[in-house]
Amino acid sequence: MTTLLIQNARCIATQDDARTELKDASLYIRDGFIEQVLPAGSDLATLRAQADEVIDARRHLVVPGMVNTHHHMVQCLTRAIPGVQNAELFSWLKGLYPIWAGLTPEMVKVSNQVAMAELLLSGCTTSSDHLYIYPNGVRLDDSIEAAQTIGIRFTATRGSMSVGESQGGLPPDRVVEKEEFILQETRRLIETWHDTRPGAMLNVAVAPCSPFTVSQDLMRESAKLARAYGVRLHTHLAENDHDIAYTREHFNCTPAEYVEELGWVGEDVWHAHCVKLDEHGSYLFAKTGTGIAHCPCSNMRLASGILPLRKLLNLGVPVGLGVDGSASNDAGHLLNEARQAMLLARVGKALEPPAIGPDGRSTYGCDTGPGEMTPRDALWLATRGGARVLGRSDIGQIAPGKCADLAVYRTDTLAMAGGAVHDPVGALLLCASENTDYTVVNGNVVVREGQLTTVDMGVLIERHNALAWQLARGHGV
Repeated sequence: MTTLLIQNARCIATQDDARTELKDASLYIRDGFIEQVLPAGSDLATLRAQADEVIDARRHLVVPGMVNTHHHMVQCLTRAIPGVQNAELFSWLKGLYPIWAGLTPEMVKVSNQVAMAELLLSGCTTSSDHLYIYPNGVRLDDSIEAAQTIGIRFTATRGSMSVGESQGGLPPDRVVEKEEFILQETRRLIETWHDTRPGAMLNVAVAPCSPFTVSQDLMRESAKLARAYGVRLHTHLAENDHDIAYTREHFNCTPAEYVEELGWVGEDVWHAHCVKLDEHGSYLFAKTGTGIAHCPCSNMRLASGILPLRKLLNLGVPVGLGVDGSASNDAGHLLNEARQAMLLARVGKALEPPAIGPDGRSTYGCDTGPGEMTPRDALWLATRGGARVLGRSDIGQIAPGKCADLAVYRTDTLAMAGGAVHDPVGALLLCASENTDYTVVNGNVVVREGQLTTVDMGVLIERHNALAWQLARGHGV
């Protein structure tokens, strides 16, 4: 039995339904769950004596651990790789598929630990990952081992590609798999690893890669398999104009019609990107509770477009945030992703034609209504939004009975100077994106005073860089 007391926090942004913010409050944690939220002035003497560890948070802002809903962690090995730095999605993928064909199990494990370390230091405590390429003996178990070593809460999605270039798909034939094997391996992973208990550290989801890499048959069979086991479904959808054109040319429909026909809508489904989702798709997703992983940095990096975030939220579409692959971002800092989502939503609003009022005059510059994306909206997306998209009601907020997943930021840093004195929550999203001082996952302190506690970062980075160089040189980059 382990206990942790976080005492006298300058502010706790609970992200409960009322978005309650508490000043000078404390948290008591036992065996991975929040046991008590104590208001200012509470007598903490007994809890202080009982706790295995006490964190003095008088200079700190405490928020729920953030939730990353889309990533390709192996791509840390190909960040800023020459040749695709100015590419859009399809040419970017064509340039990288041959390099990724050289991945090994060790490369997956090490790159995943690097990605997870970056997430934890940013305040993210739960992450999904979409691994869809399996050369040279690579298995999803390699990613799972990395998560267990580093201490992050993990949704491992078994991605897949089955339609290569010879069949009209985008990836080279040598990196696709047989569909019978994909389904068999996915079944094995669910039966071996998926945990249905509250507070589970590991979930498995089913994730054929995209309309341009898998068949409609695999999509249908994957949905049947996932629902037979009660696990979630994930894929890429409507990422850019070329994605839309491919779906129209090969399936004679829109992306929304494609997933509707194949049974890929519902509260157990989330799609990455959806930048180009049409009107029908937006209302379909709202009606069915189908989720979206919004990846603003990647969408900007690949010039894919701007997700109409506020419109989708106003319709009731579940939206969480994703850092996406670290070769299309090229970072994995979820707090910064939340900041970018807020800023990009404001830019997207500014690009819309001005609204016309009842008197026939433009209301441009006067509207601070539902089109605005506030810092607290962005924090909600990163916490409660992501939790909903991943189907988790036990994470994303600070309340008794919820998982003890927390991000604890100093408010007396250079980046927060002049901001936190006015509004620590607003400053967290508006000022330069900080790393945490403490990150707690399942009641365990995995970042303490800004340092990861579960791995030696120096050794990890050195090995990761050696493997990144090896992977690129193996392809002559």
